[in-house]
Amino acid sequence: MKKTLTTLFSLFLGFGAFAQEAKEDKGKFTFSGYIDSYYFANFNNPADRSNLGASGTARAFDQKSGQFSLGLVQTKIGYSTSKSDVVVDLTFGPNADLGQYGNVIGPLGKGSTALAIKQAYFNWKATDKLTFTAGQFGTHIGYEVIDAPVNYNYSLSNLFNNGPFYHIGVKAQYAFSDKFSIMGGIVNNVDNLNDNNKSKGLIAQVFVQPVSGWNLYVNGITSNEANTDPATGKDPDGTYALLDLTTTYQITDKFLVGLNAATGTQKGDYQGGGGPVTSKSWGGFAVYSNYAISSIFGIGARVESFNNKDGVRALRLADGTGVSVTSITITPTFTVADSHLFLKPELRIDSYDKNFFVDGDGKDQKSQTTLGLAMIYKF
Repeated sequence: MKKTLTTLFSLFLGFGAFAQEAKEDKGKFTFSGYIDSYYFANFNNPADRSNLGASGTARAFDQKSGQFSLGLVQTKIGYSTSKSDVVVDLTFGPNADLGQYGNVIGPLGKGSTALAIKQAYFNWKATDKLTFTAGQFGTHIGYEVIDAPVNYNYSLSNLFNNGPFYHIGVKAQYAFSDKFSIMGGIVNNVDNLNDNNKSKGLIAQVFVQPVSGWNLYVNGITSNEANTDPATGKDPDGTYALLDLTTTYQITDKFLVGLNAATGTQKGDYQGGGGPVTSKSWGGFAVYSNYAISSIFGIGARVESFNNKDGVRALRLADGTGVSVTSITITPTFTVADSHLFLKPELRIDSYDKNFFVDGDGKDQKSQTTLGLAMIYKF
């Protein structure tokens, strides 16, 4: 009897320990998101009430002027355990359509529900240092992101506007320490739900923290973006390659500076058809400065230059001629409502090397100035 009681007691303790362990390993759900809207006045007073200029691509998301506009609505769901986590990041609204433009074509044609998917991926933490990721995830390229609460300036840089935005594939990250890590992955073509050829792209990142407060990222991608030739079944040479540097330095608790610089090349014709395989390039840089004057008020500035004189990216005239642009953006920020609401008055001046805009009187203009207010609520 005594032996039986001891056995039962031991089983009870073992079950209790197992239950406690199961309780400790129980996953955690998170739910977050944001909504943003804006109003910008355009001093050129364009007839179409837009900030887009000749190419229709002068601004990434804040495209409307002279009217109140909805930006994006985000609902982000997460679930994590000690060994894995999953993220389902769904967005809706005009900026969601623009950000996920490559997801518009689904199995039944246009109007795919995949257009709402900003990110949908899972991580497997194989070890404390090694993590594998699979699914659709935001790009590692660049300083700015789609999420308005994360960026200090509301309007997005020309480097961001020229992409990429997201990738679909797999990647692995290895953290040698909290100051040094590397990432590598295999993805489909850029910004697209469905691959347009048989080739796969390669992505990579190296992160280094030389000193406390200084973060440095070197990012890269190379991918064949040409459509498979239906006549031969082969992929023409449409190599897309981009090298990107992103770095920030927290000079003081209140003062942050940052830099994003990138250079890219493209070959051939993305649409296929056996066009000439010529190499064209683009590039630019953006310098950031943010200063927190108080817990509820700060001011940030961005000065950037983008060169697309080869006409390889979206910023070009109607005849395909490439342009270069210098932009200055100044953004004060008021943080209110228990840090849930951000009010961002913003002044932006875009100066091009060619006539890129038409004002309300029908006159050509090389520059554009906008002034407005962005309102962002996060939860």
